[in-house]
Amino acid sequence: MRKLILLRRVSQAFFLLLFIYILWSTTYPLTGMFPPETFFTTNPSIMVFTSISERIVLPGLIFAAIMLVLTLILGRVYCGWICPLGTMIDLTGSLKKSKIIPGNSANKKIRKIKFFILGVIFVSALAGIQVAWVLDPMGIVARFVSLNLIPTVTLLFDKIFIVLIRNFEMYGKVYDVYRDLRASFLGIQVHYFASSMIIFAVFAIVCAFALFVSRLWCRSLCPLGAFYSLVARFSLMRRVVYKCISCGVCTPACRMGAITGGTEYEKGECILCMDCVYVCPVNATQFSFPKPGIKKQLEKETDTSRKNFIILLLSSLFLMGSKKKKGKGGESLVIRPPAALKEKDFYDRCIRCGNCMKVCPTNGLQPVMLQAGLESIWTPHLVPEIGYCEYQCTLCGNVCPTGAIPKISKDKKMKTKLGTAKVERSKCLAWEHKLECLVCEEHCPIAEKAIKVVEETFEGKTIKKPVVDPNLCVGCGICQTKCPVRPVRAIRVTPKNADRT
Repeated sequence: MRKLILLRRVSQAFFLLLFIYILWSTTYPLTGMFPPETFFTTNPSIMVFTSISERIVLPGLIFAAIMLVLTLILGRVYCGWICPLGTMIDLTGSLKKSKIIPGNSANKKIRKIKFFILGVIFVSALAGIQVAWVLDPMGIVARFVSLNLIPTVTLLFDKIFIVLIRNFEMYGKVYDVYRDLRASFLGIQVHYFASSMIIFAVFAIVCAFALFVSRLWCRSLCPLGAFYSLVARFSLMRRVVYKCISCGVCTPACRMGAITGGTEYEKGECILCMDCVYVCPVNATQFSFPKPGIKKQLEKETDTSRKNFIILLLSSLFLMGSKKKKGKGGESLVIRPPAALKEKDFYDRCIRCGNCMKVCPTNGLQPVMLQAGLESIWTPHLVPEIGYCEYQCTLCGNVCPTGAIPKISKDKKMKTKLGTAKVERSKCLAWEHKLECLVCEEHCPIAEKAIKVVEETFEGKTIKKPVVDPNLCVGCGICQTKCPVRPVRAIRVTPKNADRT
């Protein structure tokens, strides 16, 4: 019985289900056992490079440091035993047994790509630009789970139960089960998210790589894997082969191409999948900590030397201690979540995890495509045409793992401006068509009413017309959401005069 492989699969399944559970329970109101940022704060790539680019020390660095210490002891255990995307890649790869097996030379070339990507991320962070999110595995799988998997599964199960109950009159126990699930599992509000198909396509392509070459994404493109690889080169646990018979079976069996032949392997590339332990015909392979009397195997120099790695870490710590000069950061072209950082800092700090969009109770927060420039892609913005910002809701700040959307109190939230509304008089039913309509004024949540009413007499009839008081308006967007005029609303919110942290 392959106990170690079984244990690894159990670990992968546990952490994948835990990851999905945390995202699934990130809803209104927050009911999960774990904070929604749990996994993201243990991501050293996101925490370190975001801290460098922003010249701050994020609280999550302590958890990222714990993961690095674990890597120094065990090696790349995260990639092989914990990573949700790695698990999904393994599941996809298991669908096809026959794959391309690159040779040592090809492996050496393709794995350089991820170190180049990591270098680009590091240099960008030094320049104050955070691009770690682009290829981060945690972000890729989180966006897929939050914006694709959860809405699809919820809607599918809901429709199945409705068909069974209505068409087959299963009103007994089936209806009771459905009612219980509606209070928990199926209680997630199904939302629409712009660009969800693109997000799914990115995830699908990453997983599909494994149909051709085992763990190709992890071998060649994953920046988090590259980060862990640098640290794992100095790990205490290592692969040891006793009395190797040079059969060569373990080399093609290694899903990371880490074994270069017999006893030789790239320790930084090994994800401790344990496949080599069980394919060995003479049971000569094992993983263990250094023991007295056993000669330490020397590893070939890979892409980064110990000296360069230490310099990288020291320079990172130095830069995190220097405060980045804050500027206006440019005017936002879209409506950001309440109290979001100034525009440049916001899209540098945001890791596009999708937590805020998933938790928004009105579905108003949507991923940006190109409305605010390429650098802002997949950051959240409020789209009042879809949903408004709930007046007393502070969930988006509570679930943000990097502080791009700060945590604020309910009282402060109700006074925070997201923008300012403006009545388009040429479209307004009251102004243009002289019809009775005060929907926007009725829905305004401000006690003093940010939408005032002016009266005008027309053909002997008094018409009440809405006017926005910009000093009171917080730009929540409910007036635009509820406006009955179509296809373009007669009152619109712009990010003008928004309060940015």
